[in-house]
Parts: sequence; structure tokens; C-alpha cells
Amino acid sequence: MTHNFHPTMLREYDIRGVVGDTLSDKDAYAIGRSFATLVARGGGKRIAVGYDGRLSSPMLADALIAGINAAGIDALNVGLGPTPMLYYAASTEEVDGGIQITGSHNPPDYNGFKFVMQGRPFYGADIQRIGEMAAAGDWETGEGATQSIDIIDAYVDRLVEGFAGSAFRIGWDAGNGAAGTVIEKLTAKLPGEHFLLFTDIDGHFPNHHPDPTEEKNLADLRKLVAERNLDFGVAFDGDGDRIGAIDGEGRVIWGDQLLQIYAAALLQDMPGATIIADVKASQALFDRVAELGGTPLMWKTGHSLIKAKMKETGSPLAGEMSGHVFFADRYYGYDDAPYAAVRLIEAATKLGQSVTELRGNMAPMVNTPELRFQVDEVRKFAIVDEVLARLAASGAKVDRTDGARVLTDDGWWLLRASNTQDVLVARAEAKDEVALARLLAAIDEQLAQSGVVRGPQTGH
Repeated sequence: MTHNFHPTMLREYDIRGVVGDTLSDKDAYAIGRSFATLVARGGGKRIAVGYDGRLSSPMLADALIAGINAAGIDALNVGLGPTPMLYYAASTEEVDGGIQITGSHNPPDYNGFKFVMQGRPFYGADIQRIGEMAAAGDWETGEGATQSIDIIDAYVDRLVEGFAGSAFRIGWDAGNGAAGTVIEKLTAKLPGEHFLLFTDIDGHFPNHHPDPTEEKNLADLRKLVAERNLDFGVAFDGDGDRIGAIDGEGRVIWGDQLLQIYAAALLQDMPGATIIADVKASQALFDRVAELGGTPLMWKTGHSLIKAKMKETGSPLAGEMSGHVFFADRYYGYDDAPYAAVRLIEAATKLGQSVTELRGNMAPMVNTPELRFQVDEVRKFAIVDEVLARLAASGAKVDRTDGARVLTDDGWWLLRASNTQDVLVARAEAKDEVALARLLAAIDEQLAQSGVVRGPQTGH
């Protein structure tokens, strides 16, 4: 018995496809059987499984668990909830790995799988190995059992363990994603007043798309914060591992700006700590961490890559522009957006300022959001390589950590290839609008030399 996956499914950090087109229950079974075989050969016995609120998720969960059991491995089904709840189960229950079925912030017809293996990220070559094993039918055979547990209350209790925050008036937008029930239970345990939007878990996403990195998806939260005169608002993506935020004036607090707030609070207790951010983050963040006495470290984009770097460096805090925030200080080191919301309350309390003041005090920077545009999948990495070669020949100042981050007198610009989509990602930051226009012109000039025009914005 063998199985071949659609070539677009095996990504750098996860497995993802369109249900009924590139992704079926047979894929889920093969994923379960391959992953469980790896666990079995490593001496493991049990895998935690969770799933998000998409319409296809229960069907895929059943097939995944059947595959796990067919390899002789037991499954611990933690049921419907956000990805960080599955990570929590993998960190606290007696299991040897975990799989979350989630389409994250993709359109409703997508779904996929995120993995953790024995407490470490599972990505890159690991995911390719799943495909190789399935294609070869290189699977163990046995009869595993399945146990279902309700872990949500234990997870929410952990989110507020040792909570040291004041009472604020906060808006929460769950976007009909998988974190909805968690947010309802969490806010009931927090001091202050809490105003909730769209906590019904609904795979149709009837109100807005669950991706808080796109400003248009924050419109309902902005309205709520303004009408109720709230202190700030938080929003979550489809599977609850990415946070978005706005202050009391409705200004977006981007991922790298949130990290400035978290770092300021954390470095009071952990002077000199290494704070990691991805290559898309503002120079203002790295400068602020250094100013606060921390050690800033720029690293590659991607939640699995960041987690691995945190373990390597002993970093207690890391984050990405995309809203993944990772706390290893008093927590487990994975990206958990409800926990990040709790830590935002605590940070504002510790720093003695409102979230609006903290946002307002940040160094003003003129920058673009993340600019994402479609290119041919087979060309995306080649285009970045061509740009790097031209920049090297011109003597430009380039950081090659992840693509090309180019430093000029005007500021910096970035061009990198997405590891998960047929997309190039650009960003630029400057001292003023005129300088920013020059940086964007430099990006467009490089793209033109590789035969590409920066097209319309595409989502994650």
C-alpha cells in the first residue's frame, strides 16, 4: 500500500491543500500512518491530535487517527480548539508528538496539518520524509487505540497561571476561528471588562476572514473599541497562533511593535536576554531591544525556524511581523495568541502605561506593511538569487539571513521568497515618505531586471 501527495501539499512548515482538490481523507490517513511510523521507530507510543473549526476538519481528524492507529500507535484526541491548545497537550500529556488539523488563516476550502515531535518543531526535511515514506509504503503495521479527552479548561487555567495584570477594558475578536471558546472561557477569568466579537466557531467565517495581519479584517474590532471607548483590542487568526492588536485610538500595533512592548517588560526581569525577530521586523525593534539592554537577533521568517533558534540560543521571547509571538519565559516556547494577549495585559501593567501610550511612544517610522505578490512557484527562489547576485556585484550592504535585506542611507528594503506559497514578500522602511518611495523604486527595479512586476497584494 502506497500513497502519493499532490506536489503542492508538502510545505516548509506544514502540509496544506484544498479539500476535494489537492487534499482528501486518503492524504490524512497517509500522513497519520507516516508520522506514527516515525514515532514508533523512535520508541514512542502515543500522538496527540487536535483540529480547528473548518467544515472538513472532523473528517480529516477521523482519517488521520485511523492512520495513526494502523501504525500501532495510540491517539489522544483533544478535539476542537486552537493550535496552541494542541501544543499545550503535546507539552503536558504523556505523548511523543502532536498533530493539529488546521487551515490556519487560509480560505475556507483549505485545510492542513501542523506537527510537533517530542517537544521540537517538525518541518523542512521532516515533512518531505512524510511524503517519501508514503510513496514507498514504508509504514509500520499494528493496532493502536484512541482516547478522547477534554483539555480546554486545563489549557485556559494554564493561560492565567500566575497572572499579574490589572483590570482593563478590552475588545476581543475571535473571527469565528478555533480560539472562540477559549476566548470566552479566558475572559471570564480575567479582571476588567471584556467585549467579545465572533466567538462562535464557524468554518464559513461569515463576518470577516480570520487574518489579523490585514487591516481590513480589523474593521469590526476598531468599531467596537471606538464605540465602547476601550483601552485596546486583540484579534486572532483562524487557528489561534497569531495575534493582532489595536490601541485605544484604533492604531494597529504590528507584530514587531508588540514585541517592543513585550521586550520592555521582560528585560526588566531578564537583563541582557536574547530577543529574536524575523527579517521583516522594523529596525526600530532591534534598536529598542539594544537600548533596553537586551541582545537583538534577526532570524529567518517561519514559526518552526524561530522556535528552533530559540532553543539554540536560550531566548525567552521571539516574534514575527505576522503576529506569531513565542514566550519561553514562564511558558513553553511556542506561538500562542491567547497567551500573548494575557502577556500584553501584564506588560502594560508592569510598565505602568496604557497600551495606547506604549504604542504612541514608539519611534515614528515610515514603512510599508508586508507586501505579498504572486510569482511562479518555480521562479520565486531563483528571482531572489538573481537579486542577491546583482546586489553583491554592486557592493550594496546586504543581510542574507533570509532573502535580501538591503541597508541604504534611506533605510532598508527586503525581498524574500515565501516558504509556503507561490509568493514573493517585500517590505521597506525609511526616515520619510520620499525616502520610502526611493526604496520601493529600488525593489521594483530589481524585480524588473528579473522580469517581474510587483502585482496586487495577496493574503497569507
